[in-house]
Amino acid sequence: MLKKTAIVKIKYGAFACVFEAERDMGGYTAEARGVRGAVSWGKNFAEAKRMIAEAIEGALETQVIAKAAKN
Repeated sequence: MLKKTAIVKIKYGAFACVFEAERDMGGYTAEARGVRGAVSWGKNFAEAKRMIAEAIEGALETQVIAKAAKN
């Protein structure tokens, strides 16, 4: 399978992501390995990049909320 890496920039910083072409369903899966829970998919590379950016933001915001709730 074809794997690509790219830096995805969001309001919280820049994150290295791995994009892997999906043979069966088409499109790309995307993972930000440095951010727990940041996994996504898109019909093409550009959409996968937008979707993983949203997933990273959501994962980071969830971590902040969870940490605040513990205090």
